[in-house]
Amino acid sequence: MVVLSLLAEAPMHAYRMQQLIKERHKDEVVNVAQRNSVYQTIDRLQRASLIQVAHTAREERRPERTVYEITPAGLATLHQWLRDMLATPAREFPDYPAALAFLPILPVDEVVAALRQRVTVLADRLAAASATLADAATWLHPVFLVEDDYRTAMTRAELDWTRSLIGRIESGEVTWTREDLTAAGEPGGSDPGGGP
Repeated sequence: MVVLSLLAEAPMHAYRMQQLIKERHKDEVVNVAQRNSVYQTIDRLQRASLIQVAHTAREERRPERTVYEITPAGLATLHQWLRDMLATPAREFPDYPAALAFLPILPVDEVVAALRQRVTVLADRLAAASATLADAATWLHPVFLVEDDYRTAMTRAELDWTRSLIGRIESGEVTWTREDLTAAGEPGGSDPGGGP
């Protein structure tokens, strides 16, 4: 999607795509960590006739570069992907909810220590993201900051919720013992926390 989006703006070569991905921090919202992942994506999109070679270009003392452009089918596909992704929540499996699902495996004090560590990381991320967002807002159009604003809001929500969970554990509202875990695994056993 990121390659198609860039080519919807203008024809460009792979190196320019990588530059824009970094400059615009799109590498924080899509997995393009490997340098060759853009090239692999270009190959797949070209095989699917969603992009095509526009021309080759040679800049001063640089190797020849292939410039790609989006095809009408590629633009239609991009539009459909975006509509679908905006309209329909995806069924995702992030690590944090999975870890929360198995809290009783660890002792309460270890869970609290790990959650406190997460709070520190989230608070640092939130501070950095807020500073970056404030700086970028001075020179970037707001539409290019929507995903950063969303990630900042999600980080803030996760931070607040995690702090709340720590408080609920420390107050005894949410707690468990090894015996609770063993009882939950027995036929007719109940979940830790008093559930059916």
